[in-house]
Amino acid sequence: MSKTILVVDDSSSFRMVVKLALQKAGYTVIEAADGQDALTKLNGTKVNLIVCDVNMPNMDGLTFLKQIKSMAAYKFTPVIMLTTESQEAKKAEGRAAGARAWVTKPFQPAQLVDAVNRLCV
Repeated sequence: MSKTILVVDDSSSFRMVVKLALQKAGYTVIEAADGQDALTKLNGTKVNLIVCDVNMPNMDGLTFLKQIKSMAAYKFTPVIMLTTESQEAKKAEGRAAGARAWVTKPFQPAQLVDAVNRLCV
């Protein structure tokens, strides 16, 4: 059975790039446009890993991360933040909120797939 990854980013073209890379690596992908949309899509659905942007409308990635880490079903789901943000302060905030990895855009799809393969259990 293939593993399911939730990709949360407000850019549909960016979600497409990530989705294609992950599908090529054998993963099933669910897409969400922002944190709010992602919460509706999760709704008890089993996901093995989440790839999430930081800067998004409605609900940003760090707020979303804090919300899911407080939910029993997703408390231990690994989250990779995939963002243009590269400041240490943001990374520290992400780690404190429960992010397991931080990949900075622009990124190499292979680099992301490697991180996913390492964290997706």
